[in-house]
Amino acid sequence: MLTVETRYAVDPATAKALDTDGLRDHFHASNLFADGEIKLVYTHYDRLILGGAVPASRKLTLDAVKEAGTPSLLDRRELGILNIGDTGSVSVGGETFEVARGDVLYIGMGAGPVTFEGAGRFYVLSAPAHRSCPTRLIKVEDARRVELGSAETSNERVILQFLHPEVAESCQLLMGYTQFAPGSVWNTMPAHVHDRRMEAYLYFDLADDQRVFHFMGQPQETRHLVMANEDAVISPPWSIHCGAGTGAYTFCWAMAGDNVDFTDMDMVDMGDLR
Repeated sequence: MLTVETRYAVDPATAKALDTDGLRDHFHASNLFADGEIKLVYTHYDRLILGGAVPASRKLTLDAVKEAGTPSLLDRRELGILNIGDTGSVSVGGETFEVARGDVLYIGMGAGPVTFEGAGRFYVLSAPAHRSCPTRLIKVEDARRVELGSAETSNERVILQFLHPEVAESCQLLMGYTQFAPGSVWNTMPAHVHDRRMEAYLYFDLADDQRVFHFMGQPQETRHLVMANEDAVISPPWSIHCGAGTGAYTFCWAMAGDNVDFTDMDMVDMGDLR
């Protein structure tokens, strides 16, 4: 079963006038992971698609998505898949990949239908592509590790980069996830924006009775969204994207836009936040 929801782009002037429900309607995505279903959100921010595929006891195939406008989704797109569940398998182009928890599978443009099986909970991300890059399974141990922050500022963390020029080639999709040391709760602080590309977060490994407060908006017009486990947030290019959790969590980040330079960001001074 495939369902697709469309989210249209919102300018910053409109966003700052939205109430809580309005913000959630435009930028918050929940209930992406349902047994036996593929659930996608098609965004008008750099045409990124995000969603979940949970085979459970079924075999799920991702192929035609009407919103993409092509016979098969990957005819003019690339795909990144993160498994946040138990080991499952993904088949594409005559090959089957065993994807363990925390692994990322990259699938290049033109690869054809993608089939999910097993006990995985697959987070899928797709961006338009203008060239085909090799399909590749990136194991956790193959990711690029970047250690940042400190316990004193409550943001000691490890960034694991998977779809990154120094790890695995992609057309425009960047992807990885960030894990925190015990007691650290702040992500991506000090904040930044990058007007040349959008970003999406998936918060996971968060206890059911805990929440992450995700901050968005222009630096002088910040707002927040309350995120539960396996909730995702769509971050426009004009918005900051940072958060703090009431308990331990991990978040997957993904970017699409003008370039694949991970450090292409415009930092925001703490004194400029409002």
